[in-house]
Amino acid sequence: MSKRSEIPPHTHPLLDVLRSLSAADDRFVHFHTVPQRQARYASWPQWVHSSVVAAWQRRGARDIWSHQRDALDALHEGHDVVVATGTGSGKSLVAWTPILSDLMYAHHSGRLSDIHSRPTCLYIAPTKALAADQCAALDRIIREITADDTSFTEGSHTHPRSSSDRPARRSEDLPRFSTADGDTPREAKEWARAHADLLLTNPDFLHHVMLPQHERWRRFFASLRYIVIDELHYWRGITGSHIAMVIRRLLRIAHRLGVNPQVIMLSATVRDPHIVGQMMTGRPCCVSDQDGSPAGQHHIVLWQGHTVTDDDVDIDAYLRAVESAENPNIPASVPASVETSMRRVSASTEAAVVTAALVESGARMLTFVRSRSGAESVAAQVKDRLRARRPEYVDRVAAYRGGYLPNERRALEVSLREGTLRALSTTSALELGLDISGLDATVTAGWPGTRASLWQQIGRAGRAGHDVVSVLIASENPLDSYIVHHPEEVFSEVEASVIDPSNPWVVAPHLCAAAAEFPLCDPASDGGRDLSFFGADVLPLVDSLVRDGFLRRRSAGWVWDATRPERPTSLTDLRGAGDDVQVVDIRSGAVIGTVDNASADTQVFPDAIYVHQGRTFHVLSLDPVFAGAGVRDGDEHARVAVVEEVSTALRTRAQQHTHVEIESIDRSWTSPDGALTWHYGRVIVSTRVTDFDLLRLPGLEFIRNKELSLPTHYLPTQAVWYTLSAGTLKRIGVDEADAPGALHAAEHASIALLPLLATCDRWDLGGLSTTCHDDTGLPTVFVHDAYRGGAGHAQCGYDRLHEWLRTTVETVRACPCEDGCPRCVQSPKCGNGNEPLSKSGAIAVLSFLVDHCPPM
Repeated sequence: MSKRSEIPPHTHPLLDVLRSLSAADDRFVHFHTVPQRQARYASWPQWVHSSVVAAWQRRGARDIWSHQRDALDALHEGHDVVVATGTGSGKSLVAWTPILSDLMYAHHSGRLSDIHSRPTCLYIAPTKALAADQCAALDRIIREITADDTSFTEGSHTHPRSSSDRPARRSEDLPRFSTADGDTPREAKEWARAHADLLLTNPDFLHHVMLPQHERWRRFFASLRYIVIDELHYWRGITGSHIAMVIRRLLRIAHRLGVNPQVIMLSATVRDPHIVGQMMTGRPCCVSDQDGSPAGQHHIVLWQGHTVTDDDVDIDAYLRAVESAENPNIPASVPASVETSMRRVSASTEAAVVTAALVESGARMLTFVRSRSGAESVAAQVKDRLRARRPEYVDRVAAYRGGYLPNERRALEVSLREGTLRALSTTSALELGLDISGLDATVTAGWPGTRASLWQQIGRAGRAGHDVVSVLIASENPLDSYIVHHPEEVFSEVEASVIDPSNPWVVAPHLCAAAAEFPLCDPASDGGRDLSFFGADVLPLVDSLVRDGFLRRRSAGWVWDATRPERPTSLTDLRGAGDDVQVVDIRSGAVIGTVDNASADTQVFPDAIYVHQGRTFHVLSLDPVFAGAGVRDGDEHARVAVVEEVSTALRTRAQQHTHVEIESIDRSWTSPDGALTWHYGRVIVSTRVTDFDLLRLPGLEFIRNKELSLPTHYLPTQAVWYTLSAGTLKRIGVDEADAPGALHAAEHASIALLPLLATCDRWDLGGLSTTCHDDTGLPTVFVHDAYRGGAGHAQCGYDRLHEWLRTTVETVRACPCEDGCPRCVQSPKCGNGNEPLSKSGAIAVLSFLVDHCPPM
């Protein structure tokens, strides 16, 4: 455990607030300061158009920072570039300057080719909110450019929000830009196809719409000069591997159209940027990671909830104790004190306390929580506290989360940016690089799962360069407690963003999609150039897709079998989340918000209390929407939640049950002594919300539990698992009481170490451990792929069992902790709060497994 550090006095006004809060208790755990960074400036490159330089200078960039110059120089030399510098370091300048400069040169050129084939740029963001934010920033800089250049018609750069606000245009008007995603009106998307020079979108729209319909977007793709991939670190694991395949399909289409766009990748928290950049594109890249931007001191405080009594104190016992303490004549048998258990308040409650105190002191800030309901709850608690002390601030606090309508999100973003709002309680929806400058503080309620996520969150403060404060509050999870008491876990290097675009489970569906876009060329005809976009030696995978009936061989190569009922892009769910569930107010019929499909059963089940921007709604039903009711063709899973607004202090919390059913065993091996059997095969992971607790604010007092009758959701996937024969656990020293914790801890450690061999992320895996499984009747531990149909990770584990288990037990045994920690058996994604866990039991189990692996 790290030695406790003190907050130095008079370092920062907000630190004084925190010191005052923790003066009488042990809430404060550790203090750390990231030192300030001095600016390193460079001159503007000579090749950048003077109007673009002048526009940036009017926006404050008189000179540029050294890392910006390095990146711009590399781009000018024709390289792909990864800009891996901190939040607020001007990465957007690198993204937009090349295309804006090229457009200005084309605008002033007298050549017909420049007039009719203007260069284009595709910007790809992980979220619609980030794309919209960049669109607003782009609008501001283009206004500066057109203000400086009298050859532009006023308003000529404006991207249309709808057909009614589209300005009159002339063919020479430049630059022209637009968003293109699910929130963009149809008329605006049609305009973008015909006219946009800069297009801002997300991978989903690119995969499902633009690439399959590339002929309709031919004008844009045939002039594509730059591709900007923002928040590169966001794409990791299987999802990141899918995005890499989407980018390679995009590059392939561009190549077929005779262009070779450069790729600009941006991230504040990516590790090994040169490796991640090359994995994303399949091409070498340059890296600009020596941050030349200035930064003030960043004070980071590790914190835990204050303690309260766990139970109500019996008033009679309390009065007897007081009397005994004050009256010496009362017999000693009458106790002078009352014993009661203590507990720490939840991270969300503590976050509300800290947020309210900081807002009272004038801070502008963000408070990050783990769930959508948590964002609403914390915002409500902060308002309640301010109502008694600073009522003028009550309406300047709000919640922000996924599920809000686009116009609601934009309004909140603008209000925070302009200072109308002092604080937002938010999910990770604001973790990404929205342009919100001038914030004084952040609070993070609960460990966000990775150091990369934490640094993204705390990096939201201080973007203007002044000294700022961030607070990480431990949740009730033992993992959180360990982390705040071991600050070296917080301040070590961020996790690697693992991408494996060679995974055949990833490549196969994208080969199908690519074959539908253009026939896949036979290597004999083009030397393998076409298939090389998808990695080395994919020809056997193409042959397998032909055998399975997905592709057909033709003289031009391989094409998608158009007689199949599904679309080729439907073979891949990029993010694995499915469509959102719409939340509809029964009185008005209006859609008030959305919930992602994976969370709907736990958020908007019948009789749930749904909170939206501080308003409470009672969920009346959660039902499928049938064909003919506005559902897209082939979308049989669309659902809608119908709600009515109510005024209540009640809240609901759902309970979910997970089960793994063995569907088939493809391979197995039993140890010679019969004590252990290894299996690899297909399983079905089922999840169902079974019941919910009804709770009452403010303390979330339990009222009653109610059963639910909701459908079970099934994930067919692949798994590796082992069974232990009866009595084996006892023979290796694990008694009956420790068995659940031993198996659970062994499962966690195995999942944590498999990515070293399978080139994946622990979030790409799932697991289940039980002392008696329904299908085996024995102690069983599963590790499964977390994606429909599997992803090859479990198979890799089975193929390399001895190496996998030996690495796992060595890691757990070498960890210096006594009872388990995040470096050995605790997991940031455990659905049971990391309980029960037995490190010693896990070592016994894992050691036994190493000695009972198939021969290598």
